[in-house]
Amino acid sequence: MKHALNRGETPFRRHNNPFIRKPKQKGPFMTTKAFQDFYPDDYSHCYGCGRLNPHGLQIKSVWDKDESVCHFTPQPYHMAIPGYVYGGLIASLIDCHGTGTAAAAAYREAGRPMDSQPPIRFVTASLKVDYLRPTPIDATLQLRGKVKELKGRKVVVTVDLIAKDEVCARGEVIAVQLPKSMMMSG
Repeated sequence: MKHALNRGETPFRRHNNPFIRKPKQKGPFMTTKAFQDFYPDDYSHCYGCGRLNPHGLQIKSVWDKDESVCHFTPQPYHMAIPGYVYGGLIASLIDCHGTGTAAAAAYREAGRPMDSQPPIRFVTASLKVDYLRPTPIDATLQLRGKVKELKGRKVVVTVDLIAKDEVCARGEVIAVQLPKSMMMSG
């Protein structure tokens, strides 16, 4: 049986990705609403972090004190070789967690709530990933991001990807604020 959509609702809004785990830790320093959940609908279609992309990863990043954190559970179709995660997935996770962290840091720096207008969105100018060891597919992956530099429209974020308490990959994302000419109107 199909459900009727409410006015203004798209079929994508009902999609919940069962492979995403929310952080277990909650406390005064961890936000409960993900950065990506603040993105306006016009900016929520990214394969890695778009909540409105039913085929995407739909990652969720939150603050944990001065670090950002994201958890993602890979599936068998994310395999490179038996038992290990495909490197492209690792790069995508680092990329989208990094740009989400950049946006959250820019809001924090400006003293603005993340749902305030106009939206502050970032795109990737550079992505560097060092694969330190094979990443096991049978573990929940944790990404931890740190803002290395925030200067004008540029934010540099370092991200560690951890599985089974070992850093498997380390990345650096140089994110730049989306120029007004690329912003969606109304």
